[in-house]
Amino acid sequence: MLLLSRVHPPRRPRGRYFSCLLDRYGFVPPASLSPSREETPQASGAGGKKRRPKKPPYRPPSSLDRGGRPAAHSDLPFDFRFSYTESTPGDRPIGLREPKYSPFGPGRLDRPWTGACAPAIDTTLRDVHAEDPAPAAEKDLEEARRRERERLLGEPLTPAERAFFVEKYQKNRTKKQINLGRDGLTHNMLNDIHNHWKNDEAVRVKCLGVPTVDMHNVCHQLEDKTGGLIIHRHGGQLILYRGRHYNPKKRPVIPLMLWKPAEPVYPRLIKTTIEGLTVEETKEMRKKGLHVPVLTKLAKNGYYASLVLMVRDAFLTDELVRIDCKGLPKSDYRKIGVKLRVSLFFF
Repeated sequence: MLLLSRVHPPRRPRGRYFSCLLDRYGFVPPASLSPSREETPQASGAGGKKRRPKKPPYRPPSSLDRGGRPAAHSDLPFDFRFSYTESTPGDRPIGLREPKYSPFGPGRLDRPWTGACAPAIDTTLRDVHAEDPAPAAEKDLEEARRRERERLLGEPLTPAERAFFVEKYQKNRTKKQINLGRDGLTHNMLNDIHNHWKNDEAVRVKCLGVPTVDMHNVCHQLEDKTGGLIIHRHGGQLILYRGRHYNPKKRPVIPLMLWKPAEPVYPRLIKTTIEGLTVEETKEMRKKGLHVPVLTKLAKNGYYASLVLMVRDAFLTDELVRIDCKGLPKSDYRKIGVKLRVSLFFF
């Protein structure tokens, strides 16, 4: 017996991209827009769609990049320093701890940085036989500051106006204040004072730490560098008045320091021998000073305005005076010693 069966065409594997009518009509399907996993490497390499290039990583704008802008210019008639109360223009440093990198940033200020300050007037000697122009330049700058301060202040405040401002800017009336700490009156603090003067006639300044040893110098530098007037002082709390003719829209240009510059090297404060004594006598006096009773103990971030009077009164009866400064940073020891020496010598 012969058995016959209908011959069926070979079945094609059913897939996503094959049609069941392919055998009847016999056409070639178009290329798929989404190739299979097996075809992905060949398609992307031969004629596949190109990928979008990756974006470069985001870089925040740098404060050192000027973007082609010129250097800032300021008409303030004084030398720019990091601290105006903790440095004396008359003291000449004997060396620098780092190269003369301007703390204002490269190309941001049209004043050169000498390592200690940015002078307002170039006092470089161009001739060996020429006179030193520094004293005359300092006198001119001081006169310019005096005239500008008189113009801003205008007529003196009446007792009623002074009492009004003092009551308005007390601690229980407003929380706005500027804290003056161990670095003293810094350059960037001048910008903060003018920002407060934009909306208020006066600003409260709270002074603590080493600068309070010489409060007379703090008050003088505040009035001299800002052009304002201190109308009230109670301990370390000051109220600085901006003046009658102060215009916030015409405030001076104050370029900001981007970092704290390294302090220059000054001569040693503590000499090997005291003037007029031998080495043995100096050692004996120092050993004797270790057993002297402590006059006072200084706390960190305290108010030390009465320290000069205490030391001056103690010298009336004792040859040596010992002050306990263990609660303070070691960098403050030299500052307190310098302030005590200057205050006791001139007053």
